[in-house]
Amino acid sequence: MLQPNTVSASMRATELFLKNGGIMRMAEIVRSGITRNTLYEMRDSGQVEQLARGLYRLADLPSLSQSDLVTVAAKVPQAVIYLVSALSFHQLTTQIPHEVWIAIPRNCEPPRLSFPPIRVSRLTEVPFKTGVEKHVIDGTTVSVYSREKTLVDCFCRRNELGMDVAIEAIKFYMTHGKLKIDLIMEYATLLRVAKTMRPYLEALL
Repeated sequence: MLQPNTVSASMRATELFLKNGGIMRMAEIVRSGITRNTLYEMRDSGQVEQLARGLYRLADLPSLSQSDLVTVAAKVPQAVIYLVSALSFHQLTTQIPHEVWIAIPRNCEPPRLSFPPIRVSRLTEVPFKTGVEKHVIDGTTVSVYSREKTLVDCFCRRNELGMDVAIEAIKFYMTHGKLKIDLIMEYATLLRVAKTMRPYLEALL
């Protein structure tokens, strides 16, 4: 239970959390003038919950719909949701990712998270910056590669994922409507897998 002299501090902290979508990093909280002791008191009393090391969320907000993606986006803001996790986000696979697949710029140090587990790919500028979408999930902006870029990524990394995953993704894509075949081929040409992808796309059209 919070002590009386910490109630006003916890109220200020709650307002701060709400202004930031309900999720904040420890460093942001401390920079804003809220002490670690206040945060720990709020955690111990159940007002906030710890999502990962150094990452906290107001406990009375609605349950996170995709908590792992939100946690990674908050902890690693430069990351883009990639490959199997992007396929899952776009409902283009039957695969169940047991870690969050992310891409980061090649010159960045790989992040180290205690939770959730992540799989990191370091990409050069063109593949990293191509086809990025911004989605707001539970108040947090999450960068995710588009459906079309994700299909191309699957062919770029087909030796790692397996061709069956890539073909399944194309089949799901074809059933979802709003097809952008020209955009897929534009990305495929840019990432040098157009010759590999074209026969599979043509066979399913």
